[in-house]
Amino acid sequence: MAVQKLIDIRGLSKIYEGDGEPIIAIDDIDLSIDEGEYLAIIGPSGSGKSTLLQMLGCLDRPTSGFYKFSGREVTIMSDEELASIRNSQIGFVFQSFNLLPRQSILENVVLPLVYAGINDSERTKIAKDFIELVGLAERAEQKTSKLSGGQKQRVAIARALVNSPKIILADEPTGSLDSKSGATILDFLDDLHAKGNTIIIVTHESYVAERARRILNIKDGRIEKDQIVKDGFGTRRGELLK
Repeated sequence: MAVQKLIDIRGLSKIYEGDGEPIIAIDDIDLSIDEGEYLAIIGPSGSGKSTLLQMLGCLDRPTSGFYKFSGREVTIMSDEELASIRNSQIGFVFQSFNLLPRQSILENVVLPLVYAGINDSERTKIAKDFIELVGLAERAEQKTSKLSGGQKQRVAIARALVNSPKIILADEPTGSLDSKSGATILDFLDDLHAKGNTIIIVTHESYVAERARRILNIKDGRIEKDQIVKDGFGTRRGELLK
């Protein structure tokens, strides 16, 4: 079966107007990502990697250029159309978890299904299946404020997966975790990729990036290097693409 192109970006730029000189966060980027890839975006603080991830996730609009997601031009879409894509086709995992602390695990995970219009009994069943997938079935009714950092991130992953998105976007998903919890989350992302999920992760940690099959180095808003680092069997290849 032929590999499908999931993301196609041409001449993408993002410029913020400040009090002084304009700030160029993303500078004329071209990028293609196929379905099933595991891509890490790395770079120093202020390099533009998180800005790029936000635009990939339809959370922010570019200043110029075009972006096709699954064959559809998203740069011309309305806010409502972008919201629909975010909710149905993109799963987000953030460093800060972005959970509702006074709500239970189940209430947090079920939320995207509420927005999707799934009926109550069906969405509860679906949410419980994904809570079980991340190993928290026995804590489904527990408030997320009572969880450890690693448990909160697993809830965030369950919530990201519940709508069966085409892609998972993770922004520093281990940044707030201890090393053991971080390794558990990275193992889980590895498993998701092995099952066919497309994963894009932003990180400044080399040990996190090395879990990916492709590494994109960003500097000053531009792609400095685009490198395949592992083949399908997990063997390092170091095949330089750019």
